[in-house]
Amino acid sequence: MSGENQGGAIVPYSEEAKKPVVYPLRHGLKPPISRLGISWSRGNSLRVTVFRQPSEDSENEVGGKAVEVRLDGRDGEISDAQWRRIAYGSVSPFALLQSRKNSFASLSKISSTTSPFDAEWWEYVLEYSKDISSLLGNQTSTTQSLIEDPKEVLKDPEPTSLKAAWELMESFYADKLSQAWLPERLVDWLADYDSLFSSTQETVHSKLVDFQKDLVSLQVIEDEPKYWEVMSSALAVGWLDIVVKLLRLHGSYQLDQLGNRETENGLVEAVAVLISKMPRMRPELEAGKLGECFKAKPDFMKAWEKWRAQIAKLECSTFWIQCAHRQTQEGLRNMLQIMLGNTNNLCTLTCHWMELYIAHFLYIRPFTVGLESMYGLAQKCIQLKPMAASHRLMGLLIGILGENIEVVLAECSKGFGPWMVTHAIEVLTAGSHQADTLLHEERDNLGGISMEELHRLVYAQVLSSHPLTWQIAPIYLTSCIKQGMGLLEILLYKQPVDHNQLLLKNLEICRLYELDSVSSNIMKIAGMYNWKHGKKGSGVYWLQQARDEARLNRIAQQMFDSVGRSISDESFRQWEGLIQLLGSEPKTAGGLEFLHKYRDFKKSLLQIRDGKTTDAARQAVESLISLMKNPSTPQRFWLPLLHDSLKLLNWEERPLLNVLQTNLLLNKLQELSIARLRPDFIEADLPPHALSSVRLALATNLGRATLEEQ
Repeated sequence: MSGENQGGAIVPYSEEAKKPVVYPLRHGLKPPISRLGISWSRGNSLRVTVFRQPSEDSENEVGGKAVEVRLDGRDGEISDAQWRRIAYGSVSPFALLQSRKNSFASLSKISSTTSPFDAEWWEYVLEYSKDISSLLGNQTSTTQSLIEDPKEVLKDPEPTSLKAAWELMESFYADKLSQAWLPERLVDWLADYDSLFSSTQETVHSKLVDFQKDLVSLQVIEDEPKYWEVMSSALAVGWLDIVVKLLRLHGSYQLDQLGNRETENGLVEAVAVLISKMPRMRPELEAGKLGECFKAKPDFMKAWEKWRAQIAKLECSTFWIQCAHRQTQEGLRNMLQIMLGNTNNLCTLTCHWMELYIAHFLYIRPFTVGLESMYGLAQKCIQLKPMAASHRLMGLLIGILGENIEVVLAECSKGFGPWMVTHAIEVLTAGSHQADTLLHEERDNLGGISMEELHRLVYAQVLSSHPLTWQIAPIYLTSCIKQGMGLLEILLYKQPVDHNQLLLKNLEICRLYELDSVSSNIMKIAGMYNWKHGKKGSGVYWLQQARDEARLNRIAQQMFDSVGRSISDESFRQWEGLIQLLGSEPKTAGGLEFLHKYRDFKKSLLQIRDGKTTDAARQAVESLISLMKNPSTPQRFWLPLLHDSLKLLNWEERPLLNVLQTNLLLNKLQELSIARLRPDFIEADLPPHALSSVRLALATNLGRATLEEQ
């Protein structure tokens, strides 16, 4: 579509758009491939189904394969299991910060002097940032040898871009105490994460790694040009401890050569001392790091001028003439030029603009303050030493230095995904009214929600799409004022109810967020699902929990129909466990109250068969009369009940029913005879002579009861 004809386009197309991203598809099938099937998978992934062309020679080979293609830009630094660990671990800090934010909001309504940007608030944000940072791992290796190798220059850090990005955000936005020494923070940051850029181009770190491999085989290290080059590059980016350690490997330190190379050794040691005494504008240094720290700028300026004067004095010393080793003389003087801020040397010895940027802070512009001047210097270094390939960390850093919140958010989203954006917003808004306004302003083009809520909803959607992380999505949805609760209800309704543990988790979430109506509906859904899939007991249990009287009555009707067709002992035994589960209260059992009483009646009859006579018989008679009087007893059960009671009606010792009770049963039998004339009457599965047998037994019992009462 040309640019002139885009007026009616739903999504404008730019001819200057970047080249399409190519995602590798590793399916492992042999050609030919006949067709592909593409559909959305979990999260930000596609499921691609690859089908082979069927042939006679491929009977034993796989005909197709389904693979997932991830579109979120992850580069494999962090595994899926590690991402889930990070997702779960970040819930607690996020929830704690939201709780504190709500407390601050409540206080601001009470007191007009309370502001979310008070001094106390950024301390909470910094604590939150530290907690998140700890989840992302340490930038240095925790395993250290008991005996230090004198020729081990570098440890194995195994850093990640995510950790590096978070530390950048923390340094510039959350840690207010470090604002006065941001350049030094960047020096430390590059020392920890310069290896991340080694995959696309040469770095000082990669130089050191390569040199460390060759270090073991070098006999006379000072004769190796790479030795001086690597030291000078490390010095340019401020890795002072590494430089001093390498200098101490110089051959002049060997005991058998001290007498012959005293002047040379003195020059090497003088340079090493100057490096170790370099003034640093920072409060403190980590253990093992070199330099002298100064918190006050006047003290730092005095120390800086004195240090530079010592370097200049050594540069003009006559001892250089007495140094017989040419490589040592040239290498040391080159290092002095670096410390004196020689631009050409710094540009030559650094590998990309970030390293040159750090070198400027250390040796040319140590008094740089303010993001504006730092941004201008960054642009200059980018022109002098551009990177061989763009890196997501560099885009983020430029956005931070340029004080452009939109760019920072875009780089976080593009390079690190929804998790990063959702959690970094809390850091971005710490102490910045501009960022707070931008991210919390309700926008019509977003459906009346803010950018903060939009990013939280996106992240919650990613969590919801995976069965191992959906449980933590409610934490983020409930923090979204506009649309969060509605989407939370949808999420809870979509969870399957066939697994009991998952169902209980779902109901627990409803309880935590006081979603009583949603909880009731989920229990109803679970009840009907279990009932329809043959789990009758579970179905009735969940319907009871939901207090669904209507459905329980329908189930009762089904049970009546089933039991009514055959009320034999074997038929009723199938329902006995379910009836016991229903409980005894009619409010919770719906229309099943009759079955509870019928169960008690059957138990009494069973006791009579087992030899328990008189007391059991009287109890059975009471149950029978109670059932016949109860209006909840369906009419079609009257005859089966009386037929089961023939032994009670024909009791040999004495009549168990008095005249009044016998007349009650006769009246019921008469009503039943009339009801059988209706076309909708359901006949019980009984012998043909059942009615006459019951009528004869009642008549006999009436005569015996009448004689006994007289």
